[in-house]
Formats: sequence, C-alpha cells, structure tokens
Amino acid sequence: MSDIVDTVLERLVARQLLDYLSAADLLPNVQSAYRAHHSTETAVLRVLGDILRAVDSGDLAALALLDLSAAFNTVDHVTLLQQLPISYGLGGRVHDWFQSYLSGRFQFPVRCGGSSSTPTQLICGVPQGSVLGPILFLLYMADLLQLVRVHGLEPHRYADDTQIYGFCHPASCLELQNRISVCISDVAA
Repeated sequence: MSDIVDTVLERLVARQLLDYLSAADLLPNVQSAYRAHHSTETAVLRVLGDILRAVDSGDLAALALLDLSAAFNTVDHVTLLQQLPISYGLGGRVHDWFQSYLSGRFQFPVRCGGSSSTPTQLICGVPQGSVLGPILFLLYMADLLQLVRVHGLEPHRYADDTQIYGFCHPASCLELQNRISVCISDVAA
C-alpha cells in the first residue's frame, strides 16, 4: 500500500513542479522529453531545421552528439539542492520536501541469490524508475546548456542525450572545429 501512496504523491509533486516551472518559464526551451508536446520528433525537427537553414545560407554545420552514460546516477544531491532555491525559487517547505525525498536512500551494490552486500547510502543519483527522477535530472543539467552557449554553440537535449552544434562560413571550419572540441573538453571537466 505504501508504494502506491508514494507513487501517487510523486505524480502529484511532479505535476505541480512542471506546472510551476512552465508558468515561470524556467524549463529550458531546448529540452525535449519530460515535457508535454516535446518529444524525439521535436528534438529532431529543431536540430535538423537549424542545420538545414545554415546550410541553405551557404554555411557549414557541425554536430556533436553526447550520450552521458549513467547520467541519472551522477546527479549530486548537494548541488541539486543548492540549485533548487537559487535557480528555480524552490525554497522553504518545498526544498525541505525534496531534501527528504533524496535523503536516506540505500542500494545493495551486489546481490547474489539470497545474499546481499552491505547497503550503501546514495549521495548521488535520482531514484531509478521514479516520476520525479527525470525532472530533477533536467533541472540539475540546465547549466550544461549555458556552458555550450558560452562557446558560441547551440545545444539541444533529449533526456540524457545532448546535441551540440554550430555553423560557420566555409573559411572558418577549423575555428568551429576548435570551439566544439574545447566545449566538449569543458563538458567533460
């Protein structure tokens, strides 16, 4: 019974959170997935449309695709909880609820038959298979979009996949290649 109540509560919080973020225009407009009317199709149309417009005007286009493996496991709870009030205005009781939601979670690193290793408390990652996990990941990764823009490139994300692309005059091809390389290095840092 508790699992059902937890799931219903999580869905209610997710709905309220998405409504708030949408009304306050706090969701990245280059994020497809986890939002109404934003799907793989909108991601493909956005990136392809931008590239085709550039090529039609005589520019070259370059595209790098990043797949952040196990990205949902990398969400640092402390960093996310710091971002919530600063970047999204989610303080007070709302912040306390998210802190409670993320804390006190454990995993069994190894389970074989009926035996399990000692449980380890999770300090990173969002709950797998949860309704809120993808939304919290989206909020956590919003700074990545700004990092890409600092390099004069365009980002677009679908779930945990990030597309980084840019355009240039054919004579500036090496400069664009360098900007993308530096950007990817900064993302990896």
